Amino acid sequence: MALPPLVEPAAELSVDEIRRYSRHLIIPDVGMDGQKRLKNAKVLAVGAGGLGSPALLYLAAAGVGTLGIIDFDTVDESNLQRQVIHGVSDVGTPKAESAARSIAEINPLVNVVIHNTALDRDNVKEIFSQYDLIVDGTDNFATRYMVNDAAVLLGKPYVWGSIYRFDGQASVFWEEHGPCYRCLYPEPPPPGMVPSCAEGGVLGVLCASIGSIQVNEAIKLITGIGEPLVGRLMVYDALEMEYRKIKVRKDPNCALCGENPTVTDLLEDYEDFCGAVSAEAQEAVTGSTITARELKDWQDTGKDVFLVDVREPAEWEINRIPGAVLIPKGEILSGEALAKFPQDRQIVLHCKSGVRSAEALAALKAAGFKDAVHVQGGIVSWVNTVDPSLPSY
Repeated sequence: MALPPLVEPAAELSVDEIRRYSRHLIIPDVGMDGQKRLKNAKVLAVGAGGLGSPALLYLAAAGVGTLGIIDFDTVDESNLQRQVIHGVSDVGTPKAESAARSIAEINPLVNVVIHNTALDRDNVKEIFSQYDLIVDGTDNFATRYMVNDAAVLLGKPYVWGSIYRFDGQASVFWEEHGPCYRCLYPEPPPPGMVPSCAEGGVLGVLCASIGSIQVNEAIKLITGIGEPLVGRLMVYDALEMEYRKIKVRKDPNCALCGENPTVTDLLEDYEDFCGAVSAEAQEAVTGSTITARELKDWQDTGKDVFLVDVREPAEWEINRIPGAVLIPKGEILSGEALAKFPQDRQIVLHCKSGVRSAEALAALKAAGFKDAVHVQGGIVSWVNTVDPSLPSY
């Protein structure tokens, strides 16, 4: 359904702006009025990573007058495969600042506001209240639910996107006109069920595909043209080169925007709500966690360690801890690989960061391997504290 323009038009466009945006101005649906609305718009990008990179570049090029960037992370070399707003010279610098420099190169007429901080329940409402529209480029469920809840509570529309390997999704959530994110996903998936991009990977160009859809939706909302993806979920399969649209209806029983809401303010702890690891894994790692340095000490002193890498084969090909054997987490959780574990050796599990090995540890302890332990921080910690010569990813 068509919606009214989100913002009022600016008073005028300068001569420089008319020259710069001339290809917009000659589109009848945009014209001077639409470009003035873009100039008057204030849009916040949550994240300057995979989705935030193309979104910020094209929002700036389109002439959105004020662009906010919130990101507390720094640029890493592994980001450059997909986060095209950053370059080699930006490695080690804050992403928000790097993104702001790139935007200035593309369009110095845009006012950039940097929020070099982590988004949390204490600042999300105050930051969101400064903007007309939110573009969500986050990559974890805790932040997604917090963004949704804050947007609903403030009456703000936001454009959502998600990417993983070759698959992408995008939609517009605006409680006033349709469903919210909780209507689509009332509960987060079980811990460990959906790997992050850092664990499962993402095709770099997929970021551009979904990020550009997000910008397209933002422009439509700001200017009041076309039919935005309110109440519709766009699903993209890059391998099959197929787009599908799925209707998403407002859920009358939604905990946040339903007829009898039970969520009336931000949650106290979104990490706890989404459960980074299961309760079983949290219990399993208590008293059964060692550091990467402790693992190295065990190896150096000749301790009889059965070291198991629970990552996937593609990750194993990138780097590995000496002496480890590969047994993917899925084979442990299914019970298929339990016979491979010795009863008379010290079992040590590790993954990339410690989340998957915690889940695998819970399964092993349930199967009777009570003395098994896992490595806190996984191979990332090993690279950082023991062997920096190993490649990271």
